[in-house]
Amino acid sequence: MKFSKLFLLLAACASFLAETYAAEEVRITRDIEYARVGDTSLKLDLHVPVGAKSPPVVVWVHGGAWRSGSKNNPSVLSLTEHGFAIASVDYRLSPVAPFPAQIHDIKAAIRYLRATAKQYAINTDKIAISGGSAGAHLAALVGVTNGLKALEGDVGPHRDQSSNVQAIVAFYGASNLTTILAQSTPHGLDVRKPALELLLGGQPDSKPDLARLASPVFHVDKNDPPLLWFHGDQDPQMPINQGHELMGAYKKQGLNATFETVYGGAHGGKLFFTPEQMKQVGEFLDRNLRAAGR
Repeated sequence: MKFSKLFLLLAACASFLAETYAAEEVRITRDIEYARVGDTSLKLDLHVPVGAKSPPVVVWVHGGAWRSGSKNNPSVLSLTEHGFAIASVDYRLSPVAPFPAQIHDIKAAIRYLRATAKQYAINTDKIAISGGSAGAHLAALVGVTNGLKALEGDVGPHRDQSSNVQAIVAFYGASNLTTILAQSTPHGLDVRKPALELLLGGQPDSKPDLARLASPVFHVDKNDPPLLWFHGDQDPQMPINQGHELMGAYKKQGLNATFETVYGGAHGGKLFFTPEQMKQVGEFLDRNLRAAGR
């Protein structure tokens, strides 16, 4: 009996020490207010690897059909093991504010991070943006609209800071809202039609100018940052052709772009965030955030 109690005590101590060690490995600051719109407080969570000196930042944009989801549990959190800080942002969802509020908020978060980089011991000279599903669409749109006044917005106090990003990593996202419905499966239409109604205030064919403004493919030019795109070949909700369209726009400009087909991948899940894939993402970010130039 005494041995059993001692064993349980030692096991509990080991568990506590493991949890403490893990907590010390990544410094987490939650619910940082990066901007305020009326009575709405916009917040982000910052995950900084303790062992990295002034790590580069990856801004994570959650999915949820533009109308749900939160900054909790960013899918790319394991990138902290590769020496990157993760800033997971919340933004105004479509039932609260239609497009382009979401882009205005994310760009405000990027400006905030640059304004407070010394306070949080992060490096914001070069920033990457990443997201999944609707978050990938927003991340790609932020990435290909560096300096575009129509999407810059006036959210947040740090208007003197740049909202530019230097790399994009997208997972199973949208890139062209003018073609997405024609490419969708019946299940995809069930999800996408009501989601677009909330985001745009109507279907794309009834809001053609807004749908184009919200589509990354129409903003690609020769100055856009490198792109890494993952998409499942079995995605029943987000057409894989959305990724191919953006890849085609990038290739037409002679830009740095990589498309990774996740064979057997549906819409999200562990197949997209394996250690091998996160290593690939880490190497992509190393080349584009840590390398000299750009």
